[in-house]
Amino acid sequence: MDKKRAIVTVLGADRVGIVAAISAVLAQNNVNIEDIAMTLMGEMFTMVMYVDITPVESDLLGLKHSLEEKGQELGLQVMIQREEVFRYMHRV
Repeated sequence: MDKKRAIVTVLGADRVGIVAAISAVLAQNNVNIEDIAMTLMGEMFTMVMYVDITPVESDLLGLKHSLEEKGQELGLQVMIQREEVFRYMHRV
């Protein structure tokens, strides 16, 4: 079976617990993080995650809602896009 993947992006003011909170939402939905990159730009935190959404492919909207809800709680912008949509939108 082919894996289905997505890109999760997080942007907002840096604070303790961002990685833990977003990772917890993914874990609760049985989503595996395959790669992750984080950086601070001044006081702004940015994170990009490459995740396997195969277990939740049929309910991606539910996962999207859960991530956005957690982002609102933390004052962050959190987005998830299917890998193929992300690649199409960011092609050169």
